[in-house]
Amino acid sequence: MSIFDEEEAKPGSGHRIGQDLSLLSVDELHSRIGRMKEEIARLEQEIASKGATKNAAEALFRRD
Repeated sequence: MSIFDEEEAKPGSGHRIGQDLSLLSVDELHSRIGRMKEEIARLEQEIASKGATKNAAEALFRRD
């Protein structure tokens, strides 16, 4: 196995904020946008989940 084989086996680094986009095709840009939208939805779902957990805890310990 040569050094070149090891480099080819490494996965791509994905998108980096501020990265030069000029060398990407329109299809690659659309693909990245799709992956980012999926990640945003996943993050928003996690925020909602944490909010629900916090609300349940506050309701449990609320003293009226």
